[in-house]
Amino acid sequence: MTQSTLSHLKKQVAPYEKSNTKASVKQLLNTLGPLLLLWYAAYLSLSVSYWITLPITFIASGFVIRTFIIFHDCCHQSFFKSRRANEIIGTITGILTLFPYQQWKNSHSIHHATSSNLEKRGTGDMWVLTVDEYAASPILRRIAYRLYRNPFIMFGLGPIFLFLFTNRFNTKGAKRKERISTYMTNASIIGLYAFMCSAIGWQSFAMIQVPLVFVAGLLGIWLFYVQHQFEDSYFENEDEWSYVKAAVDGSSYYKLPKLLQWITGNIGFHHVHHLSPKVPNYNLEKAHKATPPLQKATTITISTSLQSLRFRLWDEQNKTFVGYKNKKQLLPDQDKQDSLGNNLKVHKSVI
Repeated sequence: MTQSTLSHLKKQVAPYEKSNTKASVKQLLNTLGPLLLLWYAAYLSLSVSYWITLPITFIASGFVIRTFIIFHDCCHQSFFKSRRANEIIGTITGILTLFPYQQWKNSHSIHHATSSNLEKRGTGDMWVLTVDEYAASPILRRIAYRLYRNPFIMFGLGPIFLFLFTNRFNTKGAKRKERISTYMTNASIIGLYAFMCSAIGWQSFAMIQVPLVFVAGLLGIWLFYVQHQFEDSYFENEDEWSYVKAAVDGSSYYKLPKLLQWITGNIGFHHVHHLSPKVPNYNLEKAHKATPPLQKATTITISTSLQSLRFRLWDEQNKTFVGYKNKKQLLPDQDKQDSLGNNLKVHKSVI
């Protein structure tokens, strides 16, 4: 894709940035309605068999993801034309999905502004080390990185850590509006959960809500992970980094079956979303189909996306993700390792 083509992409996508109130309200109804009905069906099924309840909660978790996509659009001010409407619906859907509106909005904005920039990692993204950085890291940091990137920890403990810790506390230096939003979200969640426990009993509530939230969190982390962690992704240093290239080359087109595409709110068109976050989720596919250059973005499917589990480190020299190589291949000579060790910055991740 030439630089000239890249520079015109945002203009080509611009017509799809307009939200449609009717479409947004319709999506609210066909998302929250089924979620509430499925939750109630799961509760009724408890009196029959928990083996009936679990499949219902798994289906309901898909609608939690769809609810999160609405929350996500509100954070980008793309779901409604009104900023106030986006804040209200974003806050409500944030409570339902356990995400504080202002906190996530701010960190996610940073993610969009710095995605694939090697010198600005650490906020709203996955922890990624380059081959040389990993080689220069102390043994404890390597162990921590390996644990973090381990699928069982990332997708098993990841949702638990995200919902119980990351989303429940304000970040250092958070402004007053963000802090109040987090406190209000936490208080609302406690109030809602207390009401449900008093209404149906804490055991019944936990038997439904725990697997529902866990599965939704696992799948949500997977979607976020896989759409930036593919073999020929894009990472550059600040002086060579391009926002448009980061969007088109650093985000994938996750081609899902139509039902899963609908459930996930078209987030598989992630390259379009990163190019223009103002495009509401229901216009992402339209923008993709109407813009031929975007159709050349890296396409992954469910089967090919599983390969991303092997990708651990970014190889700056070959511009590709690689796995952990054997010691001789991975470790540079001692002088290079010492130099990198002195200059290595610790990049923390916010999932």
